[in-house]
Amino acid sequence: MAAAFTALRVLLGLFFLLTGAAKLSEQLSADLHRHMKSQFVRFAEVFPLKEFGFVPEPGRYLEVVGWVEVVAGLLLAFGPQLLQEISNFVLSVVMIGAIYTLLVLREPLAMCAPATLCLGLLLLLNIRGYAPPAKPKFE
Repeated sequence: MAAAFTALRVLLGLFFLLTGAAKLSEQLSADLHRHMKSQFVRFAEVFPLKEFGFVPEPGRYLEVVGWVEVVAGLLLAFGPQLLQEISNFVLSVVMIGAIYTLLVLREPLAMCAPATLCLGLLLLLNIRGYAPPAKPKFE
């Protein structure tokens, strides 16, 4: 079972690495990058911290989310256990934000499915995917 969770963790990390890279560069898909740029204009309008007066510039918002996904995806896939757990938490927050944004924009529920699936897999890894801490040996 540990091998299945390791494979899930690596694949999920690589998925986030790829989606983050698509947000940062036109090299993977110019059409997808342009689409993301236009979507983040809408996403910035309903940014959760808008209530507190913070409205991000859409291009910068796209870059920040892209870099967070790239770095956290790499750490989730290949980092030490502590950094895997931290990146899992960070990516979970990003997915909750994505779901919130899509719901506020009244997108069809099918648009929420990828973020919801990713969040579910991240939570599964968080609950079951890491080895229990070693018990100290008392002599």
